[in-house]
Order: sequence, then C-alpha cells, then structure tokens
Amino acid sequence: MEGGLALKEMKFFCVKEIKDYVRSVGNFDGVEFADSDKETFLNAIMRIQPNAQKGCEEEIYGETGIEGLKIDFNFGLRLDIPEGNWHVKVSDFDSGQIFFDEDISDKRLISLEKYYVHWQVDVSRDGEPVFSHTFDLTGQPVQVYFAGRAMGDAMALMPYVSELQKVYGCDVTVVLPKYLREFFKQLYPDLKQADKETFEFYATFYPMIAISSLLFLPTDGRTTPMENMGSLIFGLNTVAPNAKYTPSKPRRIKEPYVCIGVQASGTPKCWLYPGGWDIVVRHLKELGYRVLCIDKDAKVTNYLHTIKKPKFAEDFTGNHPLIERADMLYYADFFIGLSSGLSWLAHSVGCKVVMICGFSRQWYEFYNPYRVINPLLCNGCFNDLRVIFRDQACPYHEKTPRELECQRKIMPRQVIAVINQLIADLKEERQ
Repeated sequence: MEGGLALKEMKFFCVKEIKDYVRSVGNFDGVEFADSDKETFLNAIMRIQPNAQKGCEEEIYGETGIEGLKIDFNFGLRLDIPEGNWHVKVSDFDSGQIFFDEDISDKRLISLEKYYVHWQVDVSRDGEPVFSHTFDLTGQPVQVYFAGRAMGDAMALMPYVSELQKVYGCDVTVVLPKYLREFFKQLYPDLKQADKETFEFYATFYPMIAISSLLFLPTDGRTTPMENMGSLIFGLNTVAPNAKYTPSKPRRIKEPYVCIGVQASGTPKCWLYPGGWDIVVRHLKELGYRVLCIDKDAKVTNYLHTIKKPKFAEDFTGNHPLIERADMLYYADFFIGLSSGLSWLAHSVGCKVVMICGFSRQWYEFYNPYRVINPLLCNGCFNDLRVIFRDQACPYHEKTPRELECQRKIMPRQVIAVINQLIADLKEERQ
C-alpha cells in the first residue's frame, strides 16, 4: 500500500473463528489457507474488501487522552498503539467473549468485521490499566456509507438507518449513490446526506445485502429476509417501519392506472412465460386500467433471453429521476413486477405490489400477500447456501429442459388470480 501506514505495520483480528472465514472464502488467488496460516489469510482477505486501503490507512481522529493511542470504529474497530510495552484486550461487552488479547507495540489494530459489535477495549501499559472504552453510539456522529448501487438493497436498509438515529440519538450522516439522494431526502428529511465518505466520525457502517460478504454482514445475505437485514447490521432489536412517503408533485394521470416492471437485474429474476405479460396487460385493460411500463430500458437481452416492454403497455420507460418514478407509483392502484428495485421502490412509497418470483424464497424480500410463485416446481435456488453463484442462469438445471422453470412456468392464470384478489381487497379497503 502506498501512503499512510504500511500493511506490515497493521495487525488484523476477527470476531469469528478463522476457520469459519476460510471455509466461506475457500481460497484467495488460488491459494488454500490452513488454520495455522491465520496472518496470511487475514492480510489477504483485507485486500479484497471494498475500500480496504482507504479504510485501513486513513487517519484515526478519536483521542484517548494518551499520546499516540487513538481509537475509532470507521472501518470496523481501529486502534493505533504507540511504541512501548502495551497490552490490548478486545472483547464483546455483552458476552465477555475475547477476540484479541496480546502484547502489541507500534501497530494499528483493525477488526475484519465492519458491522455492529458491542466492542469492549481495554489497554494496559507496563502492566497497568490505562484506557478502557465500551462501544456506544449514543449521541455520537455516525456515518452510513452505501458503497453499492443496488436500489432494492438501499430501500430495504434505509428504514434501519432512520431507526439507528432514533434508537441511539446519534447524529447520522448518509452517503448515497447520486441517483438515490433526492428520493431519500423526500422520504427521510431528518437524515443528513453527504457527497463522499470521510473518517471524522465515531463510527461508520457499510450496509449491504450480499451473498458472502461476511465481513460486512453478520450472516450470509441469503439466510435472512432483506427487510430484516438492517437490524443485524446495525445491532437493533427492532423491526424498522417504512417511512410515510409524501409525493413531490400532484397526480398528473386522471384515469385509474397500474404500473408494471418487466426488467430486473438478471434474467433469472424475469417472468419468462411466453407472452405472459401481454396476457396480463390485456386483462388489466379489459378491467379499465391504463397500464404503464416504467422500466429503465424497453428492451434488454441477457442469457440469450430478450425481455421487452409488452406490446400494448404504454411506454413510460427511460432513465427518469427516481423521485418521478416514486410519485408515479404512489398514485398507481398497484404495481406488478419482479424481485427488483422497482418492486422495492413501490413498497417504500406504500404502493401494493404483485411480485412474480420463483427465483427466491417467498420469505426473502418483504412480506407480501400478493406474491406469485409456482411451488410445485423447482424454486428458491437463490436462498440455497449450497449454491455457488457464478456466471450461470440456472444452478440446478442449466442447459436442460428444466432450465429456469421457476420463472418460465408461473402461469398467467396464477398472476391474474392474484391481481383479482388484490383489486377485491382494494375495493374493500375503500368502502
């Protein structure tokens, strides 16, 4: 690493058993790691973390009252130890479990874990206790940095960012991708936003929902419903409610309408029944609805499948500001989509969602009584921890007649039945 502290002057430790991380990572650059090769493994795994160099090397501003001894929690636990006869013990305040208990001199100590741990740090010099600190977010300046661009992940996690500020009374600053800022400013006006990450905070969180980023998540992202993952990342024992969305502009479309989204981040998430969308659009139009397709792209080809706007849906596709999409969904009777960012956007503004999805388990996204799946076929591979997702569309049945049957064999009659139930429920609510 160039600039700042050299890697050899850093000491890494982890909360879990090293063999658990070795098992989850498998190998690094083709090198298998034995349990005895702890230092090599920790150094290697740090190098593949997003933002690792900056997070490791940036200055620590948290003073302890002891010259050269500094602490913060801006890339996990970071502790600067000056030269001398020092001993550091790091443990979990709640359980007393010890993670690090060694003599150390002239090094920077960094934890692999970047999510909430109730750290307890005790430092001795020449055998005498000189510093003790318990991780406590109460009243502290806290940064939440969304490094990824996935819209659904941000929609799932932002309620917990707001809850974090409420529960601890901390002063939260959020760093978001540019395209999300206006929408979240409308939804969470009490949360401050910043354009870029800095390290002049007490603590920083890096929320994400991923398959095996176990250093940023306390568990594999496939094991927990997306709408609950924020409680684990931020150490909250609550279910965070969605904020109430207030549209930025009045309704512009007078007629009853429904929004649809036929695109997702990959073909395995798309509804692949031949002509299925056309059948559903025709049904909606017969019921008197205008049907607006609000995908970013009208046509996408992926995994040899071309997904395009249904022929008789109105073309509202394009790279429009997210706040415009949010307003359109707010005024819609409902949204029909997939396991996608648009479904999460609709859910976030209070628009009911018909989700057509067999790719993931029924419990995985958000609670939704209007989810459509064919449970009699292969389904839910995304939440199978045995699957190692590479560049394949269908991990169980690729290149066989059953490929993607979870999305191909959801029948239009199933989708229409759920739509009709939703419409009946809406009528009952409005009476």
